[in-house]
Amino acid sequence: MADTHSRDEVFDEGNTHLALGELEKAASAYRRAVALDDNFFDGWQALGMSLLKLEKVKEAIGCGIKATLLEPDDLLAWTGLSQMYVRDGQIAEAEHAKGNARILSMGGKVTNLGKS
Repeated sequence: MADTHSRDEVFDEGNTHLALGELEKAASAYRRAVALDDNFFDGWQALGMSLLKLEKVKEAIGCGIKATLLEPDDLLAWTGLSQMYVRDGQIAEAEHAKGNARILSMGGKVTNLGKS
């Protein structure tokens, strides 16, 4: 069944659920938002962070990687991805993502996406 709501309406629904502490419902709404627009950075970022809170770490990492690919110069995307990697015990990957966040925090740009 096709979603009759816009990507932004579904995203806002997810934000409402998140604000109410309804993480499963929030994640479900964010999934629908990115299904409507695969290039929706905010949707991937929100889905990844909500999945991390739900302890679905591997899936969260996939969303975090997608977010950094869509917006390679977004500080929060790299910070979130680093947190996801830490939670999964992938310390080298977490340090790499943290390094990219540090570069961005100093006004730089991320140029090497080879190891995200």
